[in-house]
Amino acid sequence: QRLKAAVHYTVGCLCQDVAEDKDMQFSKQAIAAISEITFRQCGVFLILCRHAKRSTVTTEDVKLLARRSSCLLKYITEKSEELALCNMEQKEKKKKKSSAVKEGRTSGEHEAAVTESEDYNMA
Repeated sequence: QRLKAAVHYTVGCLCQDVAEDKDMQFSKQAIAAISEITFRQCGVFLILCRHAKRSTVTTEDVKLLARRSSCLLKYITEKSEELALCNMEQKEKKKKKSSAVKEGRTSGEHEAAVTESEDYNMA
């Protein structure tokens, strides 16, 4: 019941956003119908994923389910590619940071080793 209420709330918020953008209104019955359809469709998605013996829904699963609506499939594909690009950029930034930190350590370790050997030679 809580999940169903959460779906209804989210659909209501989305309908409100669309209504403001398009200068129109959604009736309570329309929002309830959209919520019910959305909730049932998610149940269908869950059944299909269980049938495929998956515990995680991937973007490919969502694309497969959206294939009947070409504009929806196009939108999902574009957003998926944007997210993948952002994730790759973030990973590259993390790699650069971690390699810079490692290089800093190794040069610091090298300096410490040189200092130790100089101290040893002086003694």
